[in-house]
Amino acid sequence: MTDHRIALLSSGHQDFVTGMVDLAVRGLPPGYADGEFVFTRRGRQEADGTWTAAPEGRSVRYSAIVALGVATLEEERQRAALAGDSVLDLVGNLVKRLPEVTGTGDAALICWAAAETGHADVDLALSRLAELDTGPQTYTVEAAWALAALVAAGVTDGRVEQARERLLGGLAGNRLYPHALGKGSLVPRYRAHVGCFADQVYPLQALARLHAATGDVAALRAAEQVARGICQAQGPQGEWWWHYDSRTGSVVEGYPVYSVHQLSMGPMALLDLADAGGTAYVAEISKGLDWMIERPAFVLDELALTWRKEARADPRKLVRGLRAAATGVHRRMRLGVLDRVYPPVAVDRECRPYELGWLLYAWLATCGQAS
Repeated sequence: MTDHRIALLSSGHQDFVTGMVDLAVRGLPPGYADGEFVFTRRGRQEADGTWTAAPEGRSVRYSAIVALGVATLEEERQRAALAGDSVLDLVGNLVKRLPEVTGTGDAALICWAAAETGHADVDLALSRLAELDTGPQTYTVEAAWALAALVAAGVTDGRVEQARERLLGGLAGNRLYPHALGKGSLVPRYRAHVGCFADQVYPLQALARLHAATGDVAALRAAEQVARGICQAQGPQGEWWWHYDSRTGSVVEGYPVYSVHQLSMGPMALLDLADAGGTAYVAEISKGLDWMIERPAFVLDELALTWRKEARADPRKLVRGLRAAATGVHRRMRLGVLDRVYPPVAVDRECRPYELGWLLYAWLATCGQAS
């Protein structure tokens, strides 16, 4: 039976997404070693023109995201994706790492994964999250993951209210979310008004899930505001753009365009909103998928991966920095000449495990009111 989320799509989009889910299951084992996932699989072109992908590094964060995605699979496919392990094996390894985890976001993701998989040590994960999530300032993404973890764990005390208020407060006077919440210096002053796509997606998702769990009307209203903002800003070819002016919702800099945004993160947040009883942005989700469908070279079936992004050839990230500074001076200043000087012609040939993990979670998870 087709998953209820995939069933919302046209038959052509259904076939594409089903194929990508299968690719994700096949693509995860090459990045899995010793109970955790690598940081990335780096593409390399051989002399005969073919591509290989070499694993590099390790990542607790990406391992936790993969755990969330793989948990949506039946056990046989879980073990296929994890080279014979179950998702509880993976989560158990992550929980054991908690004492050495120092980032709020990493702890939140482990807690979220432990809650959704029913791991026996979810209370230990909640305790570690509470120890780390104490600062007056925080990054928006980490604040969203913390709220999502608390909701998944069924927490109903003041921790949820505090996490909720922090996220809702981030929209005060803004159209979209900035990169950091609270007064402080986590980001340079010249770009304090800028928020990336991830800064919109994860709060949208967390607030939708809070509404689904508790009926929180203010949370749904905020989630709807962010969803409407990113959908109104969506590019003509379905691009989910990268940097936004949080004050106005306008695009500060569009590139890079990431495969994971088109295939997974954009659909994931918007489908969670629809599941929770909010607006169903099926047309925008489908348009985002079209960006990938029209770039078949971004999907390497033989390696079971997707290339990471389409970007400008400005290795020092000059365009985004200049445009952040320009819009800080004047909200409509765009420096259009930069589009001609630095066209989006570069392809980042790597694939990180979280990209496949969120792909599974986006299309196979459920949130709240879905049947």
